[in-house]
Amino acid sequence: MAKNKNRKSSASFKENIAEIGTTFKEGDLKTRLSFIIMGIGPVMRGQYVKGFAYLLSEILFFWYFFGFGLQYLSKFGTLGNVETHTENRLIVYGDNSFLILLYGLLTIVIIAAFIYIWRMNVRENYLEEQKLKKGLKLEKNSKVLGSLLDENFDKTLLTLPVLGIFVFTVLPIIFMICVAFTNYDKQHQSPAHLFAWVGLKNFKSLFSFGGNGLGATFGKVLIWTLVWAFFATLTSYFLGILVALLINKKGIKFKKLWRTILVMTIAVPQFVSLLYVSKLFTDTGIINGWLLKLHWITSPIPFWTNPTLAKVMIILINIWVGIPYMMLIATGILMNIPADLYESAKIDGANGWQMFKSITLPYMLFVTGPFLLTQFTGNLNNFNVIYLLTQGGPKSMKMAGNAGETDLLVTWLYKMTVNDTNYKMAAVIGIMVFVVTAVTSLIVYNALPSVKDEEGFQ
Repeated sequence: MAKNKNRKSSASFKENIAEIGTTFKEGDLKTRLSFIIMGIGPVMRGQYVKGFAYLLSEILFFWYFFGFGLQYLSKFGTLGNVETHTENRLIVYGDNSFLILLYGLLTIVIIAAFIYIWRMNVRENYLEEQKLKKGLKLEKNSKVLGSLLDENFDKTLLTLPVLGIFVFTVLPIIFMICVAFTNYDKQHQSPAHLFAWVGLKNFKSLFSFGGNGLGATFGKVLIWTLVWAFFATLTSYFLGILVALLINKKGIKFKKLWRTILVMTIAVPQFVSLLYVSKLFTDTGIINGWLLKLHWITSPIPFWTNPTLAKVMIILINIWVGIPYMMLIATGILMNIPADLYESAKIDGANGWQMFKSITLPYMLFVTGPFLLTQFTGNLNNFNVIYLLTQGGPKSMKMAGNAGETDLLVTWLYKMTVNDTNYKMAAVIGIMVFVVTAVTSLIVYNALPSVKDEEGFQ
């Protein structure tokens, strides 16, 4: 599959190059001039809307490139050479590595976009020339403008959202990836100090597993992240279904009351509830206070200072937070399972467990499979529960990078960025968060019943 795609892409590239060459070789003067002055061909043929749009694109590109982008692109390879310094008691500002990297990337992307528009310009000239050779008439300018509100209205609507996604999502992601290959940290902060490209040095540091370095810490944090996501997802999922089954069972009174009590858990903001719970279980909190007062313990239980106990507490508290969501979803789905299936199973002599295993659970897994994947992915990056309960603690001398025993990759990334200003390693960890999330999500997705056996279930 990959080889076929590579062959197709290389063939498409060669075809494009061949078409450009053929267009210039066989094209008329108007077409050839459009290779240099974009849109001149359509303008000379009376296609003013298209022609002036291409011409404006070229003017804007050269205005941006020579007036702004070139100064940053020329220093992109080094990210700057002149540091800010003092001369005769005056501050002389030098290069700014941050701006060079940011605007250099933006310039590269704009160059790629310009090449794409230039290619469209060449093809437009080729198509117009072919139409005229066949004796066909070109579209009127009014029709071209009207198409923006008719057959091309989707492109008109999507232009601003696509630009917004690029500026606020794609470009920051590319910037973050590039930072991972630099030495951007507390000692190399622009504009006072420059940072530079270091290649794969940061990745080598992260994957050096000897001693108590970043590699060993990364391994521990990664294992805990996966363990946390697994238990946090499955406990909330299955216990939520169980609670929904219990409340929906015939003979249970005050169903609305029990649902309301559970929903109160998610009605209160986590910022309030989780911080409150974290204080309950401190050494001087209410729980330890009452246990000491009742003489059930002689010293405070280290709920948050013992690494193993802290992890267990986090999972248990997450059950309290996560069950109501799954209970509400499961309640709606359980009401839609055909009652005939249960009646047939009872006639065949099936007990409650057998009906749950053969009817309820397969139906729930099929319908809520995508939700289960979403929960798992969300738990891999669950910042709130971890940080509000333990702030990633307890701290350990065996862990580098200010990481704690209960830190997830995402909370460790936060600490490196905000507390340590170690942007280079934070960027590397950010990339690893994406890799871990993507790989595990794909594995879970392919294991879902709704993906594996959709036709069989139906």
